[in-house]
Formats: sequence, structure tokens, C-alpha cells
Amino acid sequence: QVQLVESGGGLVQPGGSLRLSCAASGSIFSINAMGWYRQAPGKQRELVAGITKSGSTNYADFVKGRFTISRDNAKSAVYLQMNSLKPEDTAVYYCNVAGTAPYPFNSWGQGTQVTVSS
Repeated sequence: QVQLVESGGGLVQPGGSLRLSCAASGSIFSINAMGWYRQAPGKQRELVAGITKSGSTNYADFVKGRFTISRDNAKSAVYLQMNSLKPEDTAVYYCNVAGTAPYPFNSWGQGTQVTVSS
């Protein structure tokens, strides 16, 4: 069974920065795509950023130029560096990891709250 543990959320003022981390554990054979999603109250979960095994990245338009996704394959970890945070970035952020263990899996983290407020 693959488990994901997230950390790094919290309260930050507008314009501030946070770095989210997500580490996968278990009998993992390989990890393919990794990503971050977010869900604000009353809204659907939406993709924030994704990264492939080779390191190709994609971002939602609303975070381009402000957020950076990265991964450490040796640690089975994915990170989200969030800069120039805005109040509308307030949401629960979830990491998502897909791979084989050796069966195909697609797992979600428990979510971490990010609140941007003065």
C-alpha cells in the first residue's frame, strides 16, 4: 500500500511564500506522474501543477510564474514552492502520485491547509 504524507502548509500574508512537501512510502516499484491539486471551500478540486518522471512540468494559468513544482526521485518526493501568494490561493492542497507498486496505483495525500490572509 502506498502512502503519501504532506507537510508545509500554514498561514501566510499576501505576497509571502510557502513550500509544500509530499513524500511517498511503501513498496513502490516506480513513480510516474506527480502533481499538486487544491480545493477551496465550495469549489471543485483543481490541478495546480504536475511533473512527469522525466521532469516535464505543467501549471495552471493562475499560478504560472509564481509556483514551481519539483521532484526528488530518490526520495519519492514532490515539492511545490509557492511565491507571491494571494488570498485566492487559500485552499487545501493535495498531492497526487501515480505509479506501480508493482500494481498500478494513484494515491492522494491527506491535504494541507494553506491560508493567505493579512
